[in-house]
Amino acid sequence: MRLNEITFTDAKPVEGYGPGFFRVGGEVVHGPMIIGPEGPQSWGGYSDADALLVLAGTVDVLFVGTGAEIAHLPSDLRAALEEAGLGVEVMASPAACRTYNVLLSEGRRIALALIPV
Repeated sequence: MRLNEITFTDAKPVEGYGPGFFRVGGEVVHGPMIIGPEGPQSWGGYSDADALLVLAGTVDVLFVGTGAEIAHLPSDLRAALEEAGLGVEVMASPAACRTYNVLLSEGRRIALALIPV
């Protein structure tokens, strides 16, 4: 059997985080952010559903980091994401960063939306 390495994205792993920021690909992003197939970008938070909905069809799972503690997503946001066909996994931001990094290293089709700690 021959195995070929497949790369689905040019996204970079999360290298670090702290109060109000994340470091991705050597760059610091302040405030909420998204990392999708196109790389990191600022995000408007839970009220910015459109920035997440554009990921439908390009990723299989969206990890949502809710800050220092796990919290529920607003029900209208969760419903819109699920209706668009996005698998959504909610966890605290540190856990979301770790999970994203592991699955990214496996070449999975994933994205990450984060609220800072």
